Amino acid sequence: MDHSIFYKNHKIKKYFGQHFLIDNTTINSIVSIINPQFDQKIVEIGPGFGALTKYISKYVSSMTVIEIDEEITNYLLNNPFFYKKLNIIKGNAIKINYSNLAKKLGQKIRLIGNLPYNISTSFLLHLFQDISYIEDMHFVLQKELVKRLIASPNSKDYGRISIITQYFCSTQSMIEISPELFKPIPKVSSMLIYLKPHINQPYMVKNLSNLSMITRLTFSQRRKKIRNSLSKLFNIQQLENMGINTNLRAENLNIKLYCQLANLLEL
Repeated sequence: MDHSIFYKNHKIKKYFGQHFLIDNTTINSIVSIINPQFDQKIVEIGPGFGALTKYISKYVSSMTVIEIDEEITNYLLNNPFFYKKLNIIKGNAIKINYSNLAKKLGQKIRLIGNLPYNISTSFLLHLFQDISYIEDMHFVLQKELVKRLIASPNSKDYGRISIITQYFCSTQSMIEISPELFKPIPKVSSMLIYLKPHINQPYMVKNLSNLSMITRLTFSQRRKKIRNSLSKLFNIQQLENMGINTNLRAENLNIKLYCQLANLLEL
């Protein structure tokens, strides 16, 4: 099925962050990496005109797509190729309750999609609320965001979103995707990232709001030493008792230490 005519006639809606992946070689590589199985429940965020959907749907009994653009939704609804395969949800993906969706589908869901750059971070944080109902995630994201999601301590890319993401998931960058493989062409490169929720949680935090607050506090003052950025929460002795060098800065502490600090607030 050639979708070029639809891309040509479609008025791009910048407020939806629309950049459609149009390169079949890249799409086939993504499908191969996702490796869809017949009985799995795959949910695609922002299917567009179905460039990825048409390949994935060949391997599964049915799949769910979430699309906010009414013009695209109508296209999918009226396309005989997709008619029997797709459960189409018209709406904002960031407002969907994915635990309820998984319960309705009867099993954990696999999430895929080429995510708009303007909602990527907030959408991931939204998904983490329903992480126990998610099997895995494959998303095309802005390259710079992927670098932050997979970053390790002691690097400039390591930050709050690195810690929050890796608390919930193991992360792996898969393939880089050049701007010219999208329509319209974005100003930045993209990457496919694989996120796999932890089966056995390596980091235990009693109150996640503490972890969120501590990482926000330290990384909003990342040039400050820990002894100063956390002075309102802990004294130097408390930090040293945890084996923390108080002269270090936010990017020097690993996730385990951040989790221990979050738990210390609960004592």
